[in-house]
Amino acid sequence: MNKEMKQCVDIFKALSDKNRMRILLMLRVRPLCVCEISEVLNIAFSTISAHLKLLRNTGLIEDEKDGRWVIYRLVEGDEFFDDILGSVEEKLHGDKQVLNDRKVVSEITREICALKLKEKQYN
Repeated sequence: MNKEMKQCVDIFKALSDKNRMRILLMLRVRPLCVCEISEVLNIAFSTISAHLKLLRNTGLIEDEKDGRWVIYRLVEGDEFFDDILGSVEEKLHGDKQVLNDRKVVSEITREICALKLKEKQYN
């Protein structure tokens, strides 16, 4: 399989999971840390980490350490992926789940997540 074919297959594999699709659409809003993604998806950190690892290995996202947080963002400059994700976003522009995800992303911060995690530890 040539490089371009492999890249296309890898992108479509990454998009084939609902939670990975939701993560990518959230990252179109802004960069996020794992706890912010967890707040939206409400799934285990280990599952989120597995999704993020696949997306990172596919070259769709990148991460950067910011103090105690690792921040994930979309990789820029891949016109093919940008077009695909833009088309997906356009198709799902009225989807209730996507709209709710964006609402939560706009309201949540790393600091709020940290406080919630601390509260869970003590309860």
